[in-house]
Amino acid sequence: MADSSCSLPPLYENISYKSYILRAVDLTILGLLFSLLLHRILYMSQNGIIWLVAFLCESCFSFVWLLSTCTKWSPAETKPYPDRLDERVYDLPSVDMFVPTADPVREPPIMVVNTVLSLLAVNYPANKLACYVSDDGCSPLTYFSLKEASKFAKIWVPFCKKYNLKVRAPFRYFLNPFAATEGSEFSRDWEMTKREYEKLCRKVEDATGDSHLLGTDNELEAFSNTKPNDHSTIIKVVWENKGGVGDEKEVPHIVYISREKRPNYLHHYKAGAMNFLARVSGLMTNAPYMLNVDCDMYANEADVVRQAMCIFLQKSQNQNHCAFVQFPQEFYDSNTIKLTVIKSYMGRGIAGIQGPINVGSGCFHSRRVMYGLSPDELEDNGSLSSVATRELLAEDSLSSGFGNSKEMVTSVVEALQRKPNPQNILTNSIEAAQEVGHCDYESQTSWGKTIGWLYDSMSEDMNTSIGIHSRGWTSSYIAPDPPAFLGSMPPGGLEAMIQQRRWATGSIEVLFNKQSQSLSSFIVSCLHIAYSTTLPYFPRDFVLA
Repeated sequence: MADSSCSLPPLYENISYKSYILRAVDLTILGLLFSLLLHRILYMSQNGIIWLVAFLCESCFSFVWLLSTCTKWSPAETKPYPDRLDERVYDLPSVDMFVPTADPVREPPIMVVNTVLSLLAVNYPANKLACYVSDDGCSPLTYFSLKEASKFAKIWVPFCKKYNLKVRAPFRYFLNPFAATEGSEFSRDWEMTKREYEKLCRKVEDATGDSHLLGTDNELEAFSNTKPNDHSTIIKVVWENKGGVGDEKEVPHIVYISREKRPNYLHHYKAGAMNFLARVSGLMTNAPYMLNVDCDMYANEADVVRQAMCIFLQKSQNQNHCAFVQFPQEFYDSNTIKLTVIKSYMGRGIAGIQGPINVGSGCFHSRRVMYGLSPDELEDNGSLSSVATRELLAEDSLSSGFGNSKEMVTSVVEALQRKPNPQNILTNSIEAAQEVGHCDYESQTSWGKTIGWLYDSMSEDMNTSIGIHSRGWTSSYIAPDPPAFLGSMPPGGLEAMIQQRRWATGSIEVLFNKQSQSLSSFIVSCLHIAYSTTLPYFPRDFVLA
């Protein structure tokens, strides 16, 4: 809970980057472009087909340029002050962290493991965090790697917090030699931790080459006779934090899940996986905030969760304005200069209008908003209005919207009413969690329609965020230095072309669906189409099997 005192400094401030000089330059360029097009039109009849082709090309260029100018007209971002949280907040809210993966070949388990380890080690009370790994490939190798990583996490997390490491993904941290006096405590801890990490890597690598090394663990029986597109729901509590006091030596919850998939049922790709994550986490921990991170985007800033909480927890007259907080995608293994256009225009630019769109990773969501809540259904203090309470919490409304699971309905009510999270034993919720993972659970419900991640487009991230904005919510954009998340770029060639086609197709679907009702959504969709057909590389965004 946050302190309501107004005498304390704010937890964040909005920074505007608009320049009247650049605006004047843009208006001048716009006038010149219109003059050129008018000149083409007036003298079209006096020239041949080449003149017409030139007019069409220049019109397309002017249209894209105009859209780009609209986004950079009022660029802005949010600057958080996480060091002020301790003064303002005496009970930090819980956060459920989602890491989806689908293919152990394209997304090697050791990469997934490093992303998970970086999230477990962030500067946030361990008893307030839970990490859920969604494996749509139903791979025993991914589960085995995660189980081995949970053992190493008991060494890695205390080591990171004890010495306040800046980089908390082991594979990146151990690239650089340490600077410490030989024989010192840090030197001994560093060498021991590195040895344990190398053991982890060898185990994962050996198991990758020889499946017999996965062991004869009874828990692996659930993976027998399974196929990526044909298997039952699997939920495993890899590690449960039973300390519950947030000690620096504690490790957050780790849960492995793989939803049921059958050949004759639509699984809705990543959006379906994210909705299953929302349901399972709602049953087990039901944190008011959720973070989704691609399996190749590790946490590069230890205070990233605190930075997002600065936005959500700031007391103001419009405290319920922010639906999600988006961090930009940045990369450590490629030249990403060409992505500056997306970062500058689509990030800061749209942030100056109604807020940035969700880019599929590095985004903190409010659970209540993802459950379909609108700003006009809230009182000034953030509680549900009397009308919303009658309509949203009616038994018929809940069952038709969220499904027939009584446990799921109970968790939804608790989330909407902002009730504190009960310290339940995670394993007690496995049976209910398996129920909400059945292929036909979402049938005749609002999942993917008005609740959770939406199903109307291949670009589920953009589609969902535009739907959130259309209900009246805003979002915030934070671009810290160093970057909050860093990931790997996909190789060029066929994979890059497939990614560009997927982005362009998804953007076209968003452009013409019912969510695109505002000017900002129209601009975003058109720019995505333009950029996805011109930029040679795009961030990795896996295609689920």
